Parts: sequence; structure tokens; C-alpha cells
Amino acid sequence: MSEHESAQVIPPSPSAEEYQKDSEGKPLIPDVADPIPLFRDWMAAARAAEPNDSNAMSLATVDTHGRPDVRIVLLKDISENGFAFYTNFGSVKGVQLKDNPVAALGFHWKSLRRQVRIRGVVQPVPADEADAYFASRARESRLSAIASDQSRPLPSRETFDERIAALQKEYEGRDDIPRPKTWGGYRLVPDEMEFWQDQAFRMHDRLKFVRKAGVWTHHRLYP
Repeated sequence: MSEHESAQVIPPSPSAEEYQKDSEGKPLIPDVADPIPLFRDWMAAARAAEPNDSNAMSLATVDTHGRPDVRIVLLKDISENGFAFYTNFGSVKGVQLKDNPVAALGFHWKSLRRQVRIRGVVQPVPADEADAYFASRARESRLSAIASDQSRPLPSRETFDERIAALQKEYEGRDDIPRPKTWGGYRLVPDEMEFWQDQAFRMHDRLKFVRKAGVWTHHRLYP
């Protein structure tokens, strides 16, 4: 792609006039002691403002060669214990988390001009929690989780469709679809969280939390 073609698809940096027009309604991050309630507040605001998947987050993992990998997944639970998401244990991320049980999360809420970065260790979600969440999913989503050998080569789309059709027949008239042993949840237990709030002229506000021995401390960062 030529420099001219790049200029056509990549937005230019905002002008001073554009920053001036867009400088209102961007509060500074409050100085709080615990990042979890603050995250819940930001998630609630995102749910009200974002048109799609306010709980979408980037999940970064590392393979055995130290090569990073990243993809978008959905946050399914927030607690003092951490941030939970679900997947196939045999997927690429499942294998990487088994070998290196550490990860990073990234949330970006464009409508609010906010992002949150989180790092920590990853632990399996207890089986009873995974069972409860699996049972809450739509019937078709549960069948899909059973049918899919996630991340593995698929000979054709028809192969997957045939698996779904066979499962629909097997569980016809039944709602007691069991969670497959190959599918479950992970919880990232955070030891670092950084909140970022956009400000005009790139004078962004950043507040970083670090947890050691169960105690959170925090400080602001230069933009």
C-alpha cells in the first residue's frame, strides 16, 4: 500500500480546532482506593453507551516460545476474585493458558473514550460455576460448544453443520444438555489495573493500581 493509499484509510491526527470542539464531557478519573468498584462503574456506563458487546475485551496470552497472541472474548463475571471468561480448553488460548497461566486484558469503550488494561495470573473457574453459566446459555450455543473442536482445522462448513444437526436430533425435546468436559471457564486474578480516560490534545488521564500481598496501591501516570 502506498503512502497515498494509507492516508486514505488511516484517519489523520485531530486538528487543534477539532480538539477544542471535543474537549467537553471528559472527567478525570476519581482518586479511589479499590479498582474493582471503579471498573464496575465504568462497565455499567459502557453497557448504557456502547451499541454492541460492552463486555468485549482483548485477551492476550503467550505460547511456549514466548510469542504473544491476542483475540477478543467476552467478560462473563466480575468479582473481587477477578474477571471470568469461557472457552474450549483445547483452543489455542486454552493450551497457552495451560502452559503459561498468565494473561492480560484490554477493554476499549470508544463511545466513552475510555480503556482499561489488566494483568494477572489465570485460574480455572470451579466446575459448579462453569456448569451454571453453561446452563444459562442459549440452547444453540450449548450445542455449538459440544460440536466445535475450537481452533482445530475444519474440513468444511458442512462437517460442522452436520455435527449440529446430529446434536439437535440427539437432544430433541430436552433441555438438560450437559457441559462438555472440554469446555469451561478461566478467571484472571488481577495484580495490575490501569484506567485511561481520553482528554483533549492527548493530555489523557491515567490511573494505575498495583496489588501486592492483597493490598492495592495506586498512582497516576504521565499520558
